[in-house]
Amino acid sequence: MRRGSTAALTAPLRRSLTLRGEMEQKAVQLDRETISCPICLDLLKDPVTTACGHSYCKNCIKDHWDTEDEKGIHSCPQCRKMEELKKTGLQAAPADLCYAGPEDVACDVCTGRKLRAVKSCLFCVISFCEKHLQPHFEIPAYGKHKLVEPSEKLQENICSRHDEVMKMFCRTDQQCICYLCSVDEHKGHDTVSAAAERTERQRELEGSRHNIQQRIQDREEDVKLLQQEVEAINGSADKAVEHSEKIFTQLICLMEERRSDVKQQVRSQQETEVSRVKELQEKLEQEITELKRKDAELKKLSHTEDHNQFLHNYPSLSSEVISGSVG
Repeated sequence: MRRGSTAALTAPLRRSLTLRGEMEQKAVQLDRETISCPICLDLLKDPVTTACGHSYCKNCIKDHWDTEDEKGIHSCPQCRKMEELKKTGLQAAPADLCYAGPEDVACDVCTGRKLRAVKSCLFCVISFCEKHLQPHFEIPAYGKHKLVEPSEKLQENICSRHDEVMKMFCRTDQQCICYLCSVDEHKGHDTVSAAAERTERQRELEGSRHNIQQRIQDREEDVKLLQQEVEAINGSADKAVEHSEKIFTQLICLMEERRSDVKQQVRSQQETEVSRVKELQEKLEQEITELKRKDAELKKLSHTEDHNQFLHNYPSLSSEVISGSVG
């Protein structure tokens, strides 16, 4: 590897280290100013703030005011501003003095008890609280640094081999690498800056999203058409059911009429036949009665002992029987 190319690659690293050193020096100064008590010069314990905005340990400011007169008028040890504030009226420290909890990302610059981070820098690969973040806004050299929401995964951006920020991407091996990796084990590979690869992948992602959104739109249109088809099927079925109900209602009415007619015809025929049979029955019963009468006369005649009387009556009775049989 040529000396010139190596110098060109390591120059940004040296600038990064220089900026990081300046930032850490200023951060230490801000750290002292922000979370140290001006009275005991130690880290704030149970921090409170006065109306003028300066913060102290609660016990320190109370002890300080105990040494002053007891007229209820107290002064700020820093700005000497007179405050008509009772010792029990101290306010809690402002939100920027909130310490990091177990679930928070802590400021990497704070010493001692760390404050909660508000941003993480992908260039510096550390997280900052509100105060320690100020150099990124005040020093022009930090202008191009990328600030993101606090993250605990910043170390994943550090090359495990060279301990440098991975700002390049190897398309050959499909992995993020640092500048030194590009001239070492990834030498001769197709490499680009991570930002350029992100831009390319972002463009592909947007294309994929566009395709997906188009497919979603098409599917939603298909769902809409299917819903319309369902409504059409339901409407057609409702009409078919209504029509069939009407047809069957008419058929039922017609069948009821036919049933009534058939019933009436059967009953009428029944009445006629029964009347005919009864009339015949009456005739037969009359004939039976008449025959019984004649049989009784013949029986009576058969028991007559007078021969002359028998012979005299027999012809007339016999002729009646014969004529009745012929009839």
